[in-house]
Amino acid sequence: MSERWFSETLYADFQQSLLIEEVLFEGRTNFQDVLIFQNPRFGKVLTLDGVIQTTERDEFCYHEMMVHVPMIAHGDVKKLLIIGGGDGGILREALKHPNVQPTMIELDRTVVDICREHLPSLSDGAFENDRADVQFMDGIKFVKETAEKFDVIIVDSTDPIGPGEVLFTDDFYSDCANCLTERGILVTQSGVTYMQSDEARGTYERMRKLFEDSALYITQVPTYSAGFMTFGWGCHSVEPRQTSLEDIEKRLTTLDLNLRYYSAATHVASFALPNYIEALKN
Repeated sequence: MSERWFSETLYADFQQSLLIEEVLFEGRTNFQDVLIFQNPRFGKVLTLDGVIQTTERDEFCYHEMMVHVPMIAHGDVKKLLIIGGGDGGILREALKHPNVQPTMIELDRTVVDICREHLPSLSDGAFENDRADVQFMDGIKFVKETAEKFDVIIVDSTDPIGPGEVLFTDDFYSDCANCLTERGILVTQSGVTYMQSDEARGTYERMRKLFEDSALYITQVPTYSAGFMTFGWGCHSVEPRQTSLEDIEKRLTTLDLNLRYYSAATHVASFALPNYIEALKN
């Protein structure tokens, strides 16, 4: 029997392929194509519309850095808004902070149901947690209409194609900024910058127009091939990003988190950008 491979379709001129040991789910929701399969190196792999979203083995590189950098920098997050994040990894990490009340807005209920069944380790019971308020609706509509204010907003979107495209617009960023408290922080997924430089540049330009403090920071996710994964950072105050290494270490000690990527040192280092990424801010 011949081997079956998954070949990602994100780039027209570059491709990565993963061996499919077993297909766990293959089908279409109301919004996107879903494939979940088993791979010998990365475990269970989630793809949407032909693009790798996350895997069991390297998801921590993404989820830990997207959640704990803003939450620990802020230092007193009580209300958190997650836009997207259907696999549950962001919600799982957020709930490690005992005082936070997370609200998650996900467009595609079917993705959540599929991930709960076939990728339960990613959410690790987060969807059943009493502190989690999970709503299935359009995140664009929610931030435009809500009167609530949040300490941190995390936009865990797909790439700017298909359902995720509308989460990369000036209007959406502006509405998010209006939903934040005085020291509020917005963090967004901004692409693998070596391959998707326009995403990072566009993110930073939007952040700079709306926030007192704008930045990019990075992580390394093996299945997001060809360079660093970049996050956009926007904050209504300069203080959170100036949090000292010592204070970050104290907050981490108090939380007693069991983490595999994030640390006080990686927190600080993640804002030190390679020159090719730094140049996008000019």
